[in-house]
Amino acid sequence: MISPIDENEALRLADHEFFMRRALMQAEAAMEASEVPVGCVIVREGRVIAEASNARETLSDPTAHAEMIAITQAAQLVGDWRLEGCALYVTLEPCSMCAGAILQARVPLVVYGAADPKAGAVDSLFTLLNDSRLNHRSDTIAGVLAKPCGEILTQFFREQRKLGKK
Repeated sequence: MISPIDENEALRLADHEFFMRRALMQAEAAMEASEVPVGCVIVREGRVIAEASNARETLSDPTAHAEMIAITQAAQLVGDWRLEGCALYVTLEPCSMCAGAILQARVPLVVYGAADPKAGAVDSLFTLLNDSRLNHRSDTIAGVLAKPCGEILTQFFREQRKLGKK
C-alpha cells in the first residue's frame, strides 16, 4: 500500500518544483543565447543565492556548464568554497565534471529534472554523488519537473539539427 504524502512532504515537493522552475528559466535564457538549454540555481536557507545557464559557446569554455558557473557564484557570495547547507537544482542530470565539482563544494543536496542517459553521472552512467569510495556524498532527488526539463532539450536539439548543427 502506498502511504499518503504528508503535509511537510507535499510542501517540500512544492519547494523543489518552485526552484526547478527557476532553473528552467535559466535554461530558457541559455536556449535564447544558442546554448544547450541547461539551467541551475543554488538555494540556501530558502533563497536563491546563485543562478546560471550553460555558457560554453558564449565563453568558448568547455567547463562553462550551468552547475560550474552557479557553484562559483555561490562560493563567492558565501565567502567559502564549502557550500554546506545548500541545495543545487539543475534541469539536466549533472555530468562527471559537474558531479565532481558538486562533491568538491560539499553540496549536500542535488535535485535534477531530466535524466541524461549519454553523460549523466548521478544515476544514468555513473553514481558519483553516492559512491561510497569517495570522501563526500550528496543526497539526490531525480525527476523533478522531468518532462518540461527534457522537452526544452528535445526542442533545442531538433532545431539545431534542422539548421545542420549538433
